[in-house]
Amino acid sequence: MDIYQRKSRQKWYLALLGLAIIVFSMWYTNYMAQRLAVVERNNTRFYAIAQEDLNSIDPEADEYCDFYLHLEILTSNTTIPVIITNDQGDIDWGRNWGSEALDSNKVYLEDRLQQLVSSGAEPIEGFSQQKLYLGESAILRQLRYFPVVQFLLIGGFIVFGYLGLNSARRAEQNRVWVGMAKETAHQLGTPISAIVAWLEHLKLMREDDEETMEIVGELRNDVQRLELIADRFSKIGSTPKLDQINVYEELAKCKDYMQRRAPRKVTFDFPDATTNEKLVGINPPLFDWVVENLLRNALDAMGGKGAISAEVYDDSQYVYIDITDTGKGIPANNHKRVFQPGFTTKKRGWGLGLSLTKRIIEEYHGGKIFVKRSEEGKGTTFTISLPK
Repeated sequence: MDIYQRKSRQKWYLALLGLAIIVFSMWYTNYMAQRLAVVERNNTRFYAIAQEDLNSIDPEADEYCDFYLHLEILTSNTTIPVIITNDQGDIDWGRNWGSEALDSNKVYLEDRLQQLVSSGAEPIEGFSQQKLYLGESAILRQLRYFPVVQFLLIGGFIVFGYLGLNSARRAEQNRVWVGMAKETAHQLGTPISAIVAWLEHLKLMREDDEETMEIVGELRNDVQRLELIADRFSKIGSTPKLDQINVYEELAKCKDYMQRRAPRKVTFDFPDATTNEKLVGINPPLFDWVVENLLRNALDAMGGKGAISAEVYDDSQYVYIDITDTGKGIPANNHKRVFQPGFTTKKRGWGLGLSLTKRIIEEYHGGKIFVKRSEEGKGTTFTISLPK
């Protein structure tokens, strides 16, 4: 299992854990809301009993009775909204609906009563043919909505936290990429300069030796190649200069270089650079690096035999370059992962080539690179799109 599969599983585990916490929280909050609703209904029953006792007392015995407890029960209800109707079904009065104005507003109370009845609320009956309807207190309503608010807050925290951490991680990766590339270019500079000096010295010593001069020439070509590699690394992290270059000529240069190093059973089918021209803003050293990476991967995928082809076409905004091989192909679930740093299917390799190509095309050239199509055992097509 590679690092990206492990990371994917970890994300699923964390997501399931977060979902379990949210579900438990919503269930427990709903349980507490139901318990509170029962408590409020029981308290309202005491309210109804107190009201019934007061209504049923004989006026002649009024001076011999203590109504303190009854009045205390009636006045203690400051949170639970109630509506009392008479035996005709008309509203006598209401309480705790927000303000004294609302408590005395019969139109508002009628509307609230209809809502309670339509929602299936059961009235408390039993005193003087009156009925007492109770609504939900503000605390109970807040408790019912609390899981939704909690879900939104936790979800927002997770989303923004993930975006922030992902942005910080990408910024850190970019600093590592830039630092590594520039340090590599710096380290290559010293031995390259020394090799150039030694070649000049050898040339002066054996000017008349044709065989030595031929070897010096080949070594100079290799040194120039090393200088090109160092120049490519030095451009990572800097804004490269883009020139209007004939893309057919650059593809031909890359093809010629890789063809000399490819097995004889591999054929190259690239457009003719002498009869085609399409100018695109590119940085030649970096663009060549991208194409050579794709060609090198194609050669590795074909195992010493097959065909590599290139096609150039455009629309009103972009120039497209398709590079196709007849190699072993890429599984569909890896089409996007092949551009992730460290992802590789080779036994030996760092998995950085395609990640660098993506960075060069997207960040430095403003284009896109992606797997256009791939079928296992039949080959792969990579597409590069560059803005005109």
